[in-house]
Amino acid sequence: MDATYWGHNFGVLVFKDAKRGKILWRKFLDRKEVLADYLEGVEWLEQHCFHIKGVVCDGLRGLPQALSRYKVQYCQFHQVKTVCAYLTRNPKTAAGIELRGLAKMLCHTDKESFVGALDEWYEQWGNFIKERSKEEKTGRMTYTHRRLRSAYFSLKHNMPWLWTWYDYSEIGIPNTNNGIEAMNTDLKTKLRVHNGLSKRHRMLFIDEYFRQHFNR
Repeated sequence: MDATYWGHNFGVLVFKDAKRGKILWRKFLDRKEVLADYLEGVEWLEQHCFHIKGVVCDGLRGLPQALSRYKVQYCQFHQVKTVCAYLTRNPKTAAGIELRGLAKMLCHTDKESFVGALDEWYEQWGNFIKERSKEEKTGRMTYTHRRLRSAYFSLKHNMPWLWTWYDYSEIGIPNTNNGIEAMNTDLKTKLRVHNGLSKRHRMLFIDEYFRQHFNR
């Protein structure tokens, strides 16, 4: 499940079957998606007798908890992007360089290796990310390495959902949302050729795109 946008006031939330490649449900949005939109889609699937083996999602705060009755996989690729956004492409500290390198291994290693490496990182740099300094303007004491700290705790917070694909390998849950991300990229490329479409015609175009490419 994932949402993609054109500007701030138009987007589409899509649920796609990872195994068959079919679009199961979609909802057009005129604002940022909220938990209720995802729950609406899940309820529709349940009412239409779909058996949900697992869910791959990303981004929206509280979504894994809201879907806790299912096996939820947090998109590893999205997690890597989040860490890299906090640390930038060129971290200024050795701790940041090491954490960025570790995060980029997330999609290419096993659970035990990654968790062990992250624990070792914290053992080495835990005191470093606890350092505080005084802000010149306010005089308040704040964490000195806030972005590095946020990157680390993003990984720790999402850890319960980063390895569902590994813990329940028999189900065949993907570890990323790359399949739906690739679809969204292709859709945007095709729509870019038709920049002048009205909102209504854009919606018709998207529905037809889904029908032709994913519902055969």
